Amino acid sequence: MLQLVTPESVGLDSGQLARVTEHLGKRYVGPGKIPGSITLVARRGQACFLDIQGQRDVARGTPMTEDSIFRIYSMSKPITSLALMTLHERGLFSLDDPVHRFIPAWRNLGVWTAGSYPLFATAPPKRPMTIRDLLMHTSGLTYDFLRATNIDYAYRKLQVGNPQPGYTLQHMIDQLAQLPLEFSPGERWNYSLATDVLGYLVEVISGQSLPDYLRATIFEPLGMVDTSFNIEPDKAVRFASCYERNLKKEMVLNDDGQDSRFTNRSFFSGGGGLLSTVGDYYRFCQMLLAGGTVDGVRIIGSRTLDFMTRNHLPGGADMVEFATGGFSESEYAGVGFGLGFAMKVDPVRNGYPGSTGSYFWGGLASTLFWVDPVEELVVIFMTQLMPSRTFNFRGQLENIVYGALR
Repeated sequence: MLQLVTPESVGLDSGQLARVTEHLGKRYVGPGKIPGSITLVARRGQACFLDIQGQRDVARGTPMTEDSIFRIYSMSKPITSLALMTLHERGLFSLDDPVHRFIPAWRNLGVWTAGSYPLFATAPPKRPMTIRDLLMHTSGLTYDFLRATNIDYAYRKLQVGNPQPGYTLQHMIDQLAQLPLEFSPGERWNYSLATDVLGYLVEVISGQSLPDYLRATIFEPLGMVDTSFNIEPDKAVRFASCYERNLKKEMVLNDDGQDSRFTNRSFFSGGGGLLSTVGDYYRFCQMLLAGGTVDGVRIIGSRTLDFMTRNHLPGGADMVEFATGGFSESEYAGVGFGLGFAMKVDPVRNGYPGSTGSYFWGGLASTLFWVDPVEELVVIFMTQLMPSRTFNFRGQLENIVYGALR
């Protein structure tokens, strides 16, 4: 269990942080807009505020607890991206290597020009897709749920990247080899299955399965004992149920924690498949804030991590200038994107008071985190409500938490 120091001992005001509890309780948990939540605030390497309220299972009346296990969905992406970059540090690939070096079937991927599935007209890309493109979401790939183009329709039709019995990363790679890209790599930012492809590359380059590589390289060294792709039978009692907000603005069950589809899955989604706890993810964030190490255990080099968390968008652009599509786990204004992380490049344009250089991401069920190296601050928020854009938890928590700085 987390050991807490007083907020005042790390330069934060406990009275202001108590407004997190009041705000979430009165506006969200009490009225039944979310089932429950956990909010963790840490500064200078020490956890100083932990708010736990509501339930992890509404129908059963099970209270939320610190060790509750959550579907973190796209908060898997920073973990998978960092895992790939540990292989980069071994000299096993370069960021500008074409992806087809490791996936030969992708050598002749075309770019959509006209038509719909299964009859597409394509043209050659202006340049090959690189590993850097996958890390930056500038690959030309997409997601099925974006519902914006003929390409994402094909993803839905073929259920590309959709876990089904027996479906694997190799099946996804084979399907994508038969479909056009939405645009030539490097031209735009578009949220996509790119990080799932990165997970496949971890397997190809390391020679290990993605779960095994993550376990050996990140989870075991950091003591992330409850982070995995499938819920283990002896931990199922702690698995929170997941809910979604329907068109009537009602919270309805999406996945029962005690009868979940997150069991015995063969599709290891590096982009959205991990389960974790607030304590485990805090260990990951501690490592990030400390420059790649925790308790003397080095996971990744500090220079590599600094490189990953800088804005890589061309010309220092923000997402408004470079992104396409209508969904991601981030606001676009004042936000850049690096290698697996978004970062705040202009707080004024962004509209929230976090520091320039703070980096972050979130997940489909409204989980989120951010790391602020300037203020030595880590914030993690866990709940289970889909979709993540239902409520602006990130902005509201930024306003309250930064108001506590003294």
